[in-house]
Amino acid sequence: MYDASALYRLLGDDARLRLLRLLALDRLNVTELTGILGLAQSGVSRHLGLLKDGGLVSEEREAGFTYYRISPDVRDASNGHAALWALLQDQFDRASATDIGRGDNARLEEVRRLRKENFQTHGGPDTNERQLVPGRSWAAWARALGHLLPPVVVADLGCGEGYLTVETSRWASRVIAVDRSADVLARARALATRRHVSNVTWKRGDLETLPIGDETVDVALFSQALHHADDPSRALQEAVRILVHGGRVLVLDLREHGETWVLDRLGDQCLGFTREGLATLLEGAGLIDVKVNVGARRTGDPFTVLIASGVKPVKTEEQKLHG
Repeated sequence: MYDASALYRLLGDDARLRLLRLLALDRLNVTELTGILGLAQSGVSRHLGLLKDGGLVSEEREAGFTYYRISPDVRDASNGHAALWALLQDQFDRASATDIGRGDNARLEEVRRLRKENFQTHGGPDTNERQLVPGRSWAAWARALGHLLPPVVVADLGCGEGYLTVETSRWASRVIAVDRSADVLARARALATRRHVSNVTWKRGDLETLPIGDETVDVALFSQALHHADDPSRALQEAVRILVHGGRVLVLDLREHGETWVLDRLGDQCLGFTREGLATLLEGAGLIDVKVNVGARRTGDPFTVLIASGVKPVKTEEQKLHG
């Protein structure tokens, strides 16, 4: 049995209640909880320690990770926990209807999506073993597709911390990576150095005024970057400007959603795009053969990925004659 005053103090913190609600929904590690809650890792660890000492949270180790979940005694309302579980359930139901609760739920679904795509790390007892095939890897599959591509010049626009830039460098002859944040570019350069990547040129600049010359790249890539642009239409026009004729724009972005928390927390400038709206943007920038498809979605996840592409028209004979 708990000391009542100690229990009230333990549950009297909003962050601990948010954390506890998430652990009632799924088992999570510190890194995952940090990403969902937006708190410092040290703070999350401290809260977990207090909840574990109070008997409200249990931990288990698997594949080098420590996972936490709400204590089975609390969840099962056993050993005198019936009243406590009823109280927590009521609190959790109320919290899930708030903006903060909906945001936490959305980020939890993103964690679940990433788990589903990572078969090696998440192969625990609650994973469908029929899906666990040794050697199956989305990263390896993406790299394999790179073997089918010619050695083109790629512009990674809004490259962020460079993860996709580095992957692209494996098959591209050269990559020009652009981001407006000097700090982010520094981390991207450090990643490339650690991976011994030497065919990337890093440039600081805005998507609407790219620091790249006309008709110098074969592929212009926006990966979850267009919804950060102040003017997506202008950003696509700039991408077309730097493309050679016959080159392609490739866009991976979010389908229109209602998760308004991304505006403040992640700096998004819009809540995604409709399929029709994204197609109109590409066509308005002068692209032809425009295609827009759903790239990835998961039941319960508010974020659906759209994949769009278009081609810069090849010059006519008359245009060639006039330069």
